[in-house]
Amino acid sequence: MTTSLLAALAGLGFGLSLIVAIGAQNAFVLRQGLRGEHVAAVVAICAVSDIVLIAAGVAGAGAVVSAVPWVLTVVRYAGAAFLLGYGLLAARRAVRGGTLTTDTTGRATALGAAVATALALTWLNPHVYLDTVVLLGSIAGTHGDRRWSFAGGAALASVAWFATLGFGARYLRPVFARPRAWQVLDAVIAVVMTALAVSLVVSA
Repeated sequence: MTTSLLAALAGLGFGLSLIVAIGAQNAFVLRQGLRGEHVAAVVAICAVSDIVLIAAGVAGAGAVVSAVPWVLTVVRYAGAAFLLGYGLLAARRAVRGGTLTTDTTGRATALGAAVATALALTWLNPHVYLDTVVLLGSIAGTHGDRRWSFAGGAALASVAWFATLGFGARYLRPVFARPRAWQVLDAVIAVVMTALAVSLVVSA
């Protein structure tokens, strides 16, 4: 097994360890997958964003992020406000109920709204800069000339995870065809979003 392949496998494993967790971005991708709305666009935005952030980290942008802490502060509070707002919307859905194809107003989610939400949940999360740009970039640097192989493995992890989460969610649709199950999911999303918003402010 070549050193490049080993580095790529290390990046794959590390990338999965960072991305496979309950969080705002994953919750949104799962919800879109269950509803079957703009899944390809949402998955592409999340995966491409991760690839850009990974490349930036390996290229050395982590040092810039660490040197300009006020940028993360701005992102932190903007992200907290957005997460809180999204959490309140999820809570309202949990109370009023909805279906796989419509929200509480009876309308499907517009493509523009789905795209904007995916972008906000990705780029207004300060942890994505600390984890993907700073931490992953630093670990990639320990692989020397093989750091881009490490980055490739991490990028593959992101693409595989978001594609599996978004497109694989359809297999759970029979469960979420029941309004009660959908309300429970929205309640969990509301709790996760609100908790993340609070944690961003408290850790400031």
